[in-house]
Amino acid sequence: MKWNWMLVGSALVIKPVLADSCNLTAQAMPLYQLEQSIAHKVLDNGLNVRLINRPSKKTVSVVSQFNVGSKNEVEGQTGYAHLFEHLMFEGSKHAPGDSFSQQMDAVGADTNATTWFDRTNYFETIPTFALELAFFLDSDRLRFPDLTKKTIAIQKQAVLQERTLMLESQPYLEPASEFLFQQIRDTPYGHSVIGSRKDIQSATQAELQAFHQKYYRPDNMQLSIVGALPDNIDELVTEYFAHWPKPDSESTPQPEVNIQPRAISGEIVDDRGPWPASLLFWQTVGRSHPDKAAIQLLQAHLFSDKSAELQLNNLHDPEYMLYYPLAQSLSEIGVAGLAIAPRARTQLDAQVKSITSLIHQVQKNSIDEQRLCYLKSVYLNGRINLLQDNLTIAKVLSDTQSSQSQNPLTASWQQVNQVSVADIRRVANIYFSPAHSIRLDLLPPWYIRWAKSVLELLPKRTTDSLEEDAL
Repeated sequence: MKWNWMLVGSALVIKPVLADSCNLTAQAMPLYQLEQSIAHKVLDNGLNVRLINRPSKKTVSVVSQFNVGSKNEVEGQTGYAHLFEHLMFEGSKHAPGDSFSQQMDAVGADTNATTWFDRTNYFETIPTFALELAFFLDSDRLRFPDLTKKTIAIQKQAVLQERTLMLESQPYLEPASEFLFQQIRDTPYGHSVIGSRKDIQSATQAELQAFHQKYYRPDNMQLSIVGALPDNIDELVTEYFAHWPKPDSESTPQPEVNIQPRAISGEIVDDRGPWPASLLFWQTVGRSHPDKAAIQLLQAHLFSDKSAELQLNNLHDPEYMLYYPLAQSLSEIGVAGLAIAPRARTQLDAQVKSITSLIHQVQKNSIDEQRLCYLKSVYLNGRINLLQDNLTIAKVLSDTQSSQSQNPLTASWQQVNQVSVADIRRVANIYFSPAHSIRLDLLPPWYIRWAKSVLELLPKRTTDSLEEDAL
């Protein structure tokens, strides 16, 4: 099998969609240059492999991503994808027990894994001399994990402890999550990645083995290797991954998700809550949708950028105590929005109304060309800075959508670069309309709410002084 070196020379001429003053071709050049160095091939078993040789880095990052996450779980088996991620560190056929961790620690490797709605990632950064060891350990655990009753019991407890720490013990988080998931309960995204306590406790050895057989297969995986590659890298990939047989059955396609947008509102009262806050979301689109790039820039304009409208309007004397932009674009669905907690003197309703007014301005007038160019430049600069690190590059490559296989590093930038002022206004009117909105108020116990309602009636100087003393 020969490697197909990507040729993107024809793509190096980026057609600006704005005035000449917003020609970002030169700024984007590092992305295209890095992309030209990708070697990509698909093994006979369906495994996608991408390599970038960066000899000056002295280490190698390896990322194995599987197209499986919580969206693939069925009723009664929630949390299996995440539980399985834990089990992959519990030994394998030819490297039992703690062999993986011990041998990787011995060579100074940094290893970890993550699970999300759409994917599961395994990754490590290692010295180049240890790459063959990493390939041996990875290929063995991916194909032959040690799914014994003992290892399953150990990792069940680890996941349940993680669930307690990250979800159950946090004020607001679990009831708020349940409220939001209830709105999409009939879709593959209708439950948390970590799953329910009951399902984790009841997971059986046979069920987890079946989960592995169904989703851990070479044609459901992308392998990316970035860094100081040895001269025999092709032979190593072939030796450790090409002989993994492709299953006879075709992989099961995920059913299409169709969520009808509607206005949603609610409130959660939590006796552990320290202060009132609101979660504000707008239902948007999945990561492959044509409108994703415009929504991403609009989110930055309103909430995420350092010069976002929300911050500019609250530059000298903010009405909020804290706010945190929130955005997620999965394969089939997406949301944009933020979490916000008001100052002692500010009502939640007034806070939400001021945010809504910012959106109305864009719906009516869009933004100007200069602001759009700035947002694109900031996005591009962030993308370039992100891709300085071997591990990050490998993660991006292993998360390549099939439609972007020929330009995995620049496809998203090309989409952003094509966004127009009219696109910003259009997506603001469609996706940030009341019909797409979700508001969930997070409320503390009654005595905190009562005290805050009193503070809202006091003179501003008095309220601010009391708030400062309390903080």
